[in-house]
Amino acid sequence: MASVVLSEAEKLYIVHGVQEDLRVDGRGCEDYRCAEVETDVVSNTSGSARVKLVETDILVGIKAEMGTPKLEKPDEGYLEFFVDCSSNSPELEGRGGEELGTDIANTLYRVFSCENSVDLKSLCINPKEHCWVLYVDVLLLECGGNIFDAISIAVKAALFNTRIPKVRVLEDEEGTKEIELSDDPYDCIRLSVDEVPCIVTLSKIGYRHVVDATLQEEACSLASLLISVTSKGAITSMKKVGKGSLDPESIFEMMETGQRVGKSLHIALQKILDEEERLGTSRSKVGFLG
Repeated sequence: MASVVLSEAEKLYIVHGVQEDLRVDGRGCEDYRCAEVETDVVSNTSGSARVKLVETDILVGIKAEMGTPKLEKPDEGYLEFFVDCSSNSPELEGRGGEELGTDIANTLYRVFSCENSVDLKSLCINPKEHCWVLYVDVLLLECGGNIFDAISIAVKAALFNTRIPKVRVLEDEEGTKEIELSDDPYDCIRLSVDEVPCIVTLSKIGYRHVVDATLQEEACSLASLLISVTSKGAITSMKKVGKGSLDPESIFEMMETGQRVGKSLHIALQKILDEEERLGTSRSKVGFLG
């Protein structure tokens, strides 16, 4: 992961500020930076979104393709994640980028392993034979800290934007089944994202923890806790990252903060998505792909 080199004096300045609930950029410990969210930015996808969190830039595209249901879940579709870290950071070139991409993809699989996160049964076309497979491609364009949170926001926004064609299964007299896709581009299935979790990363700095850490703050943190939270504040998964340790009391405090901040994050994101939905095709696209 991209990092910055700080002197001991700079680290001390950041740590002391966090203890006083005053970060270098003026935020409190539980404040997010302003994020730009835009959906429907890639034309040849079923759904897409771009999230820019100051210097962190994420692009997510989702393609729906027909496949065969998994043997253990014959009446459900499924999601596949692929993460490309083509950031301009030298540390993410070659094996470093591959390892980070694999780590992010595994985290997303874990976050979406919760049964209620996405209604996978709605992706089934014909049990045991045909289903929709959603290929979620995540492109890390620029890394400026807090990439897990930004990626989870982009994935949720892209799922909200996803439109899957309606299909009918026709059976002839001989029992042969054929699949017929609707010709109407507006005759499609929309996924419910009400239970899709967002990741809240809490970085331990000194005796306190912060959300949405910058690269400089990440350099001062030895341990972080990734918490996936639903819009109702339910925690679906947790993951500890970093070389440092976390005591049980800190973990419980971080969980409470994650739930509180996560609910606010979902409300703000859903408000933006609903506003874009109401504007429809009349909205002016501001992204670099607009």
